Amino acid sequence: MLIPKRLIFILLITIACTSFGKLELLGDLPNSFKEASASEIIPNSNLIWVIEDSGNENVLYGLETTGEISKHITLNEATNIDWEDITADEYGNIYIGDFGNNNKNRTSFQIYKVYNKELENSTAKAHTIQFTLPADIEPKDFEAFFVHKDIFYLFSKEHKIFNVFTVPNAVGTHTATYISSFELEGKDTRVTSADISFDGKSVVLLNHKRLWKYTNYEGSDFFSGSKEKLTFKHNSQKEGICFQNDSTLIITDERHGTEGGNIYRFNLLKQ
Repeated sequence: MLIPKRLIFILLITIACTSFGKLELLGDLPNSFKEASASEIIPNSNLIWVIEDSGNENVLYGLETTGEISKHITLNEATNIDWEDITADEYGNIYIGDFGNNNKNRTSFQIYKVYNKELENSTAKAHTIQFTLPADIEPKDFEAFFVHKDIFYLFSKEHKIFNVFTVPNAVGTHTATYISSFELEGKDTRVTSADISFDGKSVVLLNHKRLWKYTNYEGSDFFSGSKEKLTFKHNSQKEGICFQNDSTLIITDERHGTEGGNIYRFNLLKQ
């Protein structure tokens, strides 16, 4: 069937007018994805590892930058209560944060570890790192974390002031340690994902409209150094952020109708 020239012209104008602000569009997430809640790249690999959140399958997906699925790994001994973020260590082991708590009714949380050597398989065993919050801390909702030097750093999803907790990277049961709270200025500041660069010199926190970059810190005191707020000029439900290299980020957002469901690249050096 021939498409009328007028319709082709309208479609071209629509595409040309679509603005992703400072984000470079790389590809589309698979249409089968309902809620892509995180993304991660491991050392010496170009795949983008993605998960879906609560109510979806206990599956880890490896995507090309175009969005094509290259890996589909079902995780044994893992339940998707509310998977919210992914991180990876220097050895290429992947960790899935099952710690979403929208209703503030969870008292126990899991981080699932998948060893790098199992990422070539169609099924893998998930090793469980379980934790609770200190007894004097009210229930928290988490959507963001990363691992650094065998310590997990978790960031609560709250307006303006977020809390930081640590959990040791060791299979077993732990009580998280409260570190401190930090304030983010402006509106809509809930943190939805986080990552640390491969060289350990930059930390980023994501939200729907912007990210915060922290550098020049001492040791693991990530928020003691320089802070920069970078606005995308593009608003969508961005849920995943990871470093592609030490100066480039990969960002994913959830699909809502005809909006979102994309993979973007964001260059920290060009802002």
